Amino acid sequence: MTFSLYVHIPWCRAKCPYCDFNSHAAAAWPEDAYVGALIAEMGARAANPAWAGATIATVFFGGGTPSLFDPRSIGRILAAAARQFGLDADAEITLEANPGTVDLPKLAGFRAAGVNRVSFGAQSFDPATLRFLGRIHGPEETRAAVHAAHRAGFDRLNLDLIFAVPGQSVADVMRDLDAVCALEPDHVSAYNLTFEEGTAFFTEMRRGRIRPLPSDDQAAMYAAVREELPQRGYAMYEISNYANPGHESRHNLTYWRAESYLGIGAGAHSFARDLASPGGRRWWNERMPAKYLAAVQTNGLAEVGAETIDARVAAGEFVFLNLRLRAGFSIDQFKHRFNRPIEEFFGAGLDRLIGDGLLSRDDDRLRLTDRGLELADSVFAEFV
Repeated sequence: MTFSLYVHIPWCRAKCPYCDFNSHAAAAWPEDAYVGALIAEMGARAANPAWAGATIATVFFGGGTPSLFDPRSIGRILAAAARQFGLDADAEITLEANPGTVDLPKLAGFRAAGVNRVSFGAQSFDPATLRFLGRIHGPEETRAAVHAAHRAGFDRLNLDLIFAVPGQSVADVMRDLDAVCALEPDHVSAYNLTFEEGTAFFTEMRRGRIRPLPSDDQAAMYAAVREELPQRGYAMYEISNYANPGHESRHNLTYWRAESYLGIGAGAHSFARDLASPGGRRWWNERMPAKYLAAVQTNGLAEVGAETIDARVAAGEFVFLNLRLRAGFSIDQFKHRFNRPIEEFFGAGLDRLIGDGLLSRDDDRLRLTDRGLELADSVFAEFV
């Protein structure tokens, strides 16, 4: 049995105005103490029966900006994970990085520490768009970071893009796609800008200082991305993710397939499937870094909330998470996991969504149609 490990590093040099992740702008951070707390938390979790006998198939360092940490710190965490759980020989180990925080020696250090996949938050190659998004890097820093990553030995590399930014046109998005593809990553993530409650952009939108693009313009940009990237060799395998064949993000597939993952660090969430029943358990950590550190020092853990997931909730989550995948999911697989046919849970809703042309059912598979991709949130709401 395997599971995925998520490691949250919560600090950034600056907080992007669109970001709703648990990240905190800081000029300095208690790196050694935080790494010690992560290792201690892993040690406490390793004693839990949920992970007994399981090894780690993927690791993802997310944030925040994990590339702010020293490569030796990342190496300490990975060594502890291998010691306490066991790392699969072919484990995928991803580190998120801001292009403005790395150079060749640092990237080489991450590679030597065991990281074998890097994900750069490029977001755009237009300087004005990057300034609007509050990014601390420019287009040339992204290009330099990608070239340095290749020289450091990374052959697995993702670039993040954001589109539907106020003021953008479809032509602007196409120029960003040209710039991304010219760098030859093996994976591209392209996200529609959203205005999440609690972010600076959400506040500015409520005050009328920022206006999201009209929905038709956003749809046109999404359609352009979906059409262009596959033509460049990046198959669409998830709503916002594209990859060369065989280079999909194995870690993120864990989430979309509703499999078990352990999250450590400030604000990290975890999910453990109950293999003896269709449900499972979800829990989450203290969000504030200082409180997280204090909790781990006192208790070995920093868990502040949890919920038991019953079969109905688990079934809904399985459906809408797997529907994010372009291939959808096997209906027989659903029946095997939940011991009941899918119609017993969602029969009327499925018939309506299929009738409305939002879902297609082909033999054993259920997936979103092209129209369903455009209205995915509405489809997912049927299963929540």
